[in-house]
Amino acid sequence: MKKYVAEVIGTFVLVTFGCGTAIAVGCSSENGSGYLLTALAFGLVIVAMAYSIGNISGCHVNPAVSLAMLIRGQLSVTDFIGYIISQCIGSTLGCIVLGVVFGFDCGFGANQIQAGWTNGTEVGALIVEIILTFVFVLAIIGVTSKVENSAVSGLVIGLSLTLVHILGIALTGTSVNPARSLMPALFAGGVALSQVWIFIVGPLVGGALAAVVYSFLEG
Repeated sequence: MKKYVAEVIGTFVLVTFGCGTAIAVGCSSENGSGYLLTALAFGLVIVAMAYSIGNISGCHVNPAVSLAMLIRGQLSVTDFIGYIISQCIGSTLGCIVLGVVFGFDCGFGANQIQAGWTNGTEVGALIVEIILTFVFVLAIIGVTSKVENSAVSGLVIGLSLTLVHILGIALTGTSVNPARSLMPALFAGGVALSQVWIFIVGPLVGGALAAVVYSFLEG
């Protein structure tokens, strides 16, 4: 039960601080370097959570990561289901806080194809999310696969999340995390809700591919 509570806390912090920063700064390079601030906010949350709840739950806070660990045999089916539920609860609580702080019409930092992406399509966004998640989860698996990396793993994972956000924000807003996307989309509605399937399917496919590819490389 404690590991599920840890996943609730971790995902709550991710949505509150990551999506909250996106709302506060407008996620725009024209508004106080909001683009970079948002990328850093998501990455720094993972650094903070990795070193606080990582020893309890592994700090997945992301169904795509949990799926990768399930595929690699590092997570049971029961725990996988428990983690997904916990992550969605944490995301919901984060959205409630964002609604209270910014108003329930704030958009909740929900993902959608960005208006400035002139070649943006649903298929293109799906491919982007698969690639971003693949890179992110591959880094997670790689750095956590060796015990000697434990001291720096949280930092590497957080910086990897920052990296994929730096490219992805201008395209899809960067999800790489179905729990981070589903609940904000449900609260925001509209276009975000109609496109949320991209940010569920893409990260799950990307995470699964990362698990399969890494298992092949280390085999």
